Amino acid sequence: MMKRPLLPELNNAMINYTRMFHVTIENNKKTHMKSKFLILLFVLSSTIMIAQEKLADKFFSNFGYIKATELYEEVLKKGDTSLHVLTRLGDCYYNNSKSEKAAYWYGKALEKYGDDDINPEYIYKHIQSLRSLGHYDEADTWMKTFMEIQNNDSRIKGYNPENIAKYNELASTEKNKVVKLHNLPFNTKYSDFGAFVHDGQLYFASARNTDDKKLYSWNQEPFLDIYQVKVDKDVDTVTYGTPDFITAEKVNTDFHEASIAITNDGNTMYFTRDNVSKSNKKVKYDKKGTTHLKLYKATLVGEQWTNIIELPFNDEVFSTGHPTLSPDNKQLYFVSDREGGIGNTDIYVVDIEGGNQYSEPRNLGETINTEGREMFPFVAKDSTFYFSSDGHLNLGFLDIFKSNLLKDDTAEPENLGAPYNSGYDDFAYFKNTSEAENEHTGYFSSNRPDGQGGDDIYSFDASVCIQMIKGIARNLNTNEILTGVTVKLINEVGKVIAEVETNDEGSYEFTADCNSTYTVIGTKEDYKDDQKKVTTDNEHEKLTEADLYLEPLISNSQIVINPIFFDFDKSNIRTDAQYELENIVDVMRAHPNMVIKIESHTDSRGRDKYNEKLSDRRAKSTMEYIISRGIARERIESAIGYGEYQLLNKCSNGVKCTEEEHQLNRRSYFYILKE
Repeated sequence: MMKRPLLPELNNAMINYTRMFHVTIENNKKTHMKSKFLILLFVLSSTIMIAQEKLADKFFSNFGYIKATELYEEVLKKGDTSLHVLTRLGDCYYNNSKSEKAAYWYGKALEKYGDDDINPEYIYKHIQSLRSLGHYDEADTWMKTFMEIQNNDSRIKGYNPENIAKYNELASTEKNKVVKLHNLPFNTKYSDFGAFVHDGQLYFASARNTDDKKLYSWNQEPFLDIYQVKVDKDVDTVTYGTPDFITAEKVNTDFHEASIAITNDGNTMYFTRDNVSKSNKKVKYDKKGTTHLKLYKATLVGEQWTNIIELPFNDEVFSTGHPTLSPDNKQLYFVSDREGGIGNTDIYVVDIEGGNQYSEPRNLGETINTEGREMFPFVAKDSTFYFSSDGHLNLGFLDIFKSNLLKDDTAEPENLGAPYNSGYDDFAYFKNTSEAENEHTGYFSSNRPDGQGGDDIYSFDASVCIQMIKGIARNLNTNEILTGVTVKLINEVGKVIAEVETNDEGSYEFTADCNSTYTVIGTKEDYKDDQKKVTTDNEHEKLTEADLYLEPLISNSQIVINPIFFDFDKSNIRTDAQYELENIVDVMRAHPNMVIKIESHTDSRGRDKYNEKLSDRRAKSTMEYIISRGIARERIESAIGYGEYQLLNKCSNGVKCTEEEHQLNRRSYFYILKE
């Protein structure tokens, strides 16, 4: 009927060696020492790189992407071009939406290691970064590689190499939009499509009438008839009655009827029917043996649709169908394959002049119509124009589009994307409300494989679900509010998606998606970062509070950090100690004239003199780490160890204490001598 049929990838060498032996033996003694020295340098260099890489990893895991980037790049300069370092650099930039550098480092990783040795997820991130830069051709090349590796990945379903960037935009539902689809309970294994709701009744076309043994040859289903079903809607639920034939006299025949539109007053119905004789007994054919579709209208008399009249712009040699009305009922839009059109089927409009008088049909033009099929027009209350097409960029077969053409003749059609559209036929969009009414409910039809039959009717409930995350940044020690704190909102995969500064009241605010997990991080010069985990649920416009408490790094003429831990009897700087010492580096960078001195202390266990030497080594290794990070040596006046001579508690030699009590005495101080 009116559906898609119409409008349907190893001995002389040993002798030479003996002659040479007595000549080279003395040289070997000299080179042996040199080799040992080079090996030692290599080991030390490798150890430093490994330690710095671990430190970078720690910052990365805590979303400190800027510091991690700095550390990974230093490791890279020392010669570590491992896959881990290259991809982590890519991730640091990717998560901060720095597409150009992200693409550069992912590209370096792929260039050095190839796509066989790299996790496909990095290929996908490379593709995304390239798209963001508008490098669609290069992204397309990598997408083909990704498809070969990840041939079951949902992100390549229905991939269209002609326009990868736009396709992937269409194929994913907006994260902050909650769209619920429901396959209606009265769908059957036969074709059911084309919902239209008026005055509590849902009208649709269906081939469910199996009482009539006559079958349509195109799909071997019964012919289509128009049905109606009562719709009851309360605040939370929608219920449907039992479908039955439309209450009409002679609307349904032995052939196809479908696709209706009813005027605002409910008194006139336009519908599509096969070209049948006036007696409704036989279908008419043209000279080529083809039967065409026509538009009819009926009038409501009492509770019956009657007085069926054929519209005058029908013809015997082309089809006309799929009616819809403008909001004011002054224009009638329809589909036709009449001569002079742009494609297989085009959408037209006529003015309704009264009685059975209409203007000449006008083609909606190339903005809407293509060389393909445009079908199933619908005009919403706000004059948004919806239609289905396989000629515009789509996910496959017919997709649903919307256009502002009726208010702006330069407006381009917009694909509704998933989940309204799929890789199958999606058509016959309908809703009772406008965008401004903030109720996004309605119906569409589809033959996607999760349905009951060939074509099914789906209802949709689409709403933008958002929540607010807000809080106040405070000084951890004094509880006073902090202004100018940089607060970042980071999603589940570690990407910074928003960044603000706290205002004069110390507050910040983010709009967040429902059903998501975030990390909120606050940073401010001379303070330690603070972070909070926030998980949103599905309650629209809910408020979640996440206050931040930043600890000052400068207090009483000291730079105060968490305790620096050393391995037992060791003075090398561990990764966790490096992590803390970066706070010292940050403060000294922020205060370029600052001069400090370092003091290190031990607990009482061990000999007094040994502890003094151990703490002195620790103080000096701490100083050397800070200097290695670019702080001038003259800015650290001294680094001295005091052993166990300045205990903070009772835990002197011979006194039994807990590990925690001994730990209190193992400490370092960073005194500020000059700011």
